[in-house]
Amino acid sequence: MHPGLIGCLPSRELLENWNKREAELIASDSERVPPLALPPNEQAAVMGRLKGDAAAAAAKEGARTVPPREHGGNCDIKDLTKGSRIYFPVYVKDGGLSMGDLHFSQGDGEITFCGAIEMAGYLDIKVSLIKDGVKKYGIKNPLFKNSPLTPTYNDYLIFEGISVDEQNKQHYLDVHVAYRQACLNAIEYLKKFGYTGEQALSILGTAPVQGHISGVVDIPNACATLWLPTEIFDFDLHPSVDGPVNFVTPGKDLSIAT
Repeated sequence: MHPGLIGCLPSRELLENWNKREAELIASDSERVPPLALPPNEQAAVMGRLKGDAAAAAAKEGARTVPPREHGGNCDIKDLTKGSRIYFPVYVKDGGLSMGDLHFSQGDGEITFCGAIEMAGYLDIKVSLIKDGVKKYGIKNPLFKNSPLTPTYNDYLIFEGISVDEQNKQHYLDVHVAYRQACLNAIEYLKKFGYTGEQALSILGTAPVQGHISGVVDIPNACATLWLPTEIFDFDLHPSVDGPVNFVTPGKDLSIAT
């Protein structure tokens, strides 16, 4: 279990930088579906304690909290759980640390967007300060020290993907395309055992799968891998000369060991 979203408030300078660079990205292909980024949306902004004119002004330029940025944000790191440690850059007085989006279980990448098992809960944290830590250690993004509590499995099926999309279009070292292809390969594989595509996608979003960038040096293809723990299933998921055996009632039985 972990907070999908955690980080410190940006400074005025950093916020303006975010809005400028993301607006430039959107303008490069403004009709794209889905869009390249999401600009501030004052109608949807939740302003907390701000009221009146101050709230209205802030809503017009407030950054969306969905993506990860320099301050932390919505990073969805499944191993950021009890016993872990985080080092955040601090940009404003008092830091403005906030957190939320608690997940009970999730696979690397949260590939279904809201596919993790969400939960109510609380965070018990201790905060300390390293004065001038950013300058001392030369970082511009958070550092994480992993928890001793990790989803531990001994056997995986590892699906590979490269930077070639479903339309056979070649991309240049694109790890997003490569990881998507690894996930699609895993989904098609699981469908051979009787899962629906929706069930297979849900498994990859909620089970503690591992995502790896396995190669980013051999042009034109990046290689990404998705590690699916076989021990979460109550039947043998490995390939065999006899081919897959349907163990699942389509649309009903997920057949995953709890």
